Amino acid sequence: MKPTFKAQPMQVQIPATSANLGPGFDCLGLALNMHDRYIAQVMDEPGVDIDVTGEGADAVPTNDKNLVIKAMYKGFDFLGGRPRGISLRQLNVIPHGRGLGSSAAAIVGGLALARALILGGNERMSQEELLNIANQMEGHPDNVAAAIYGGANVAWQESQRNNIVAQSLNIQVDPRIGVLAFVPSTEFSTSKARKMLPELIPHQDAVRNSINTAVLVQALQHRPDLLLAATEDYLHQSYRKDAMPHSFALMTKLRKAGVAAFISGAGPTVLVLHTGGDAEAAELERAAGEKFEMIPMGVSRTGVTIITA
Repeated sequence: MKPTFKAQPMQVQIPATSANLGPGFDCLGLALNMHDRYIAQVMDEPGVDIDVTGEGADAVPTNDKNLVIKAMYKGFDFLGGRPRGISLRQLNVIPHGRGLGSSAAAIVGGLALARALILGGNERMSQEELLNIANQMEGHPDNVAAAIYGGANVAWQESQRNNIVAQSLNIQVDPRIGVLAFVPSTEFSTSKARKMLPELIPHQDAVRNSINTAVLVQALQHRPDLLLAATEDYLHQSYRKDAMPHSFALMTKLRKAGVAAFISGAGPTVLVLHTGGDAEAAELERAAGEKFEMIPMGVSRTGVTIITA
């Protein structure tokens, strides 16, 4: 059925996300209290009108190659058809290429905008369908699931009737857990990070990682005292240390001091889960030094949110 487009603009807010959380490679994701915002409106004139401000504005395409626009097209195609034109105002707050889910935010935000700009869009595209389209675009579901549902999520892919389907389980994060991000000025692409991983790992490392991932799910919910042990990774971080020596050194330094630190996603941001107050955060900031900007974030309890602009 051909869609009916809304005349008024719609605004979307999408959280930053951190994937892996140490051992949960490609399956654990956490939504963070840092948000990108996009405003879109359908136009009678053909084409796209895009204005980008904030993080990475100079490098973000302002044509059909813009990732938010690509996601909107995917959403409109799923919903029955595209409008003639799209006006997009994109305020980026999430740093690009730092392992904080900027691409997941663009994908989820674009899909949510497409759904919001169509009458009855929520009935025609469920959250599960949004997750699956986002997963197809991103290639793995951990960041996009967290961006959609908020909080922490266990996400995975499975085969159903010869189709790859993304699934997600939401984890209610213990309110005592805070989040600090130590963001360097350097970028690192996910594709490069994946190429550094070996095809095979020792069986003992796989066992340790499986144990820690299972414990981490419990630690996030109601046992923050276990976060240090549960965030220890044996699967991917050490293989990437040569590409981000300063991040790896900071993570190692903090972990030796008893702090639950890990590489956020593909890096190079170092994320810390903690239950301390401002004094502890200030001490950690001093320990990080000048190569990192410390950003207190916290957990975003909600995922993508649409409001009338």
